[in-house]
Amino acid sequence: MPISIRTIHDQLELKGKRVLVRVDFNLPMDENGKITDTTRLEATEPTIRYLIQKEARVILLSHLGRPKPNEHDERLKMDEVAKTFSQIFKIPIKKMDKCFGKEVDQAITNLKNGEVILLENTRFHCEEEKNDPQFTKTLASYGDLFVNDAFGAAHRAHSSNVGIADFLPTYAGFLLEKEIKVLTALLETPERPLVFLVGGAKIDTKIGVLEHFLGKADTVLVGGGLANTFIHASGYDVGNSLCEKDKENLAKRLMAECVDFHERFLIPTDVIVSDKIAEDAKTFTLAIENVPKDLKILDIGPKTIEKYLQIIQKAKTVVWNGPPGLYEFTPFARGTKSIAKGLSNLQTTTILGGGDTVDAIRKFGHSFKEFSHVSTGGGAMLEFLEGKELPGVKIVTMAK
Repeated sequence: MPISIRTIHDQLELKGKRVLVRVDFNLPMDENGKITDTTRLEATEPTIRYLIQKEARVILLSHLGRPKPNEHDERLKMDEVAKTFSQIFKIPIKKMDKCFGKEVDQAITNLKNGEVILLENTRFHCEEEKNDPQFTKTLASYGDLFVNDAFGAAHRAHSSNVGIADFLPTYAGFLLEKEIKVLTALLETPERPLVFLVGGAKIDTKIGVLEHFLGKADTVLVGGGLANTFIHASGYDVGNSLCEKDKENLAKRLMAECVDFHERFLIPTDVIVSDKIAEDAKTFTLAIENVPKDLKILDIGPKTIEKYLQIIQKAKTVVWNGPPGLYEFTPFARGTKSIAKGLSNLQTTTILGGGDTVDAIRKFGHSFKEFSHVSTGGGAMLEFLEGKELPGVKIVTMAK
C-alpha cells in the first residue's frame, strides 16, 4: 500500500514562518577538513530554494561526524559546510556557533523572510542522540513548523530529526518525499526481472536486506568482501582475503533459501587476487577454486563481470548497493567501473545507494542523471528495503 506523505506542498502559508529544516549535511572530509563529496548537500537544494522562494525564515539543523559527547571538536564544526553551501548555491547563510542560547535566540528573531541560518553540529550535545525531551523542546521553540529532509538519518530517532515532530506540525521535504516514493515502489510494484547487486565488506550490514530480497528479486548478484564469505561457504578457499568465516552457516542458509541458488543467487566464478593492496600491486585473474592461501581476493574477475552485465542488461529493475571490488585502487577497480558503466543510461529502472557506491560512480565520471535514482541514504536505504519502519519516515506519515 502506498505511503501517504505530508509534504511542504501541504503547508500553503509559508511566508514569514520560522521553518526548522533537518538536513543531512554529514559530508565526508579529508584530513585537512575539506569536503570531498557534496552529494547530500546538493540533494537538499530543491527544498531550501522552495522555502526561500515562499519567503519562509529558514533554520537548518544537521549533524556532522561522530563527535565525542559534549566535546566541540573544531574539525566537526559546521563552518566548512556553511562555506561550501554558499559557494555552490550562491545563497547567503548565517552560521551560528551554537545550537541554542541568547545568540541563536537573537539571530532567529532578526531573521528576515527568505533568509537562512545554519545551527551548529547537533551532535555536539549528547542529548541529541538520546532524543532528550528538554533539548528537543528547546530546538523546537525556534520554529513554527518542522520539515524533515534528512533521509540519510531517517533510521535514527534523535532530537533534531524525529523528536521535534512531537512539538511542531511536521512535513517531508522534497528529498525525503522522493526517497520514500521511489523505494516504496521498488518494494511493492517493481518491474521484472528485478536484479539486486550487493557488494561491500561485511555480511552483517546486509543480512536483513538480503533476506528480504531473496523472496522479491529474480536474481541476486554478490560481489566485494561480502562475496568472499559466500565463496568460503560454497566450499572454496579464499586465501588471505577478508572473510567472515564465522558466518559460514548464515551464508549457506541464505543461499539455500533460493530454490536454485546457482541461477538466482550468483557468486563470482573468477576473481582478481594480489598479495598487497596498493596502486602498484601485481594482480592475477583466477577461478575461485584456484585461489592460493597467501593471496587476497580484491575484485570480481572478467568472466564474472561479463555474466553479471548480461543479467543486468536483461533486467527491468536493478538495485545496486555496495561496490564489487576495492575500487579505490586502480588494480581492483575494473569490476566496479564496469558495473557503473553498464548501468549508466540503461533503459531500465536503476536504483543505487550506499556511500561507497555513490563515491564510486563519481570517481568514474558518471552523473547522477545517468541513473533513475541515487539514494542519499546508506543505512537508511538498507533498513527501508528490509521493510522496517524508519522513525524519520514515520513522523511525516502521522497526522499532525
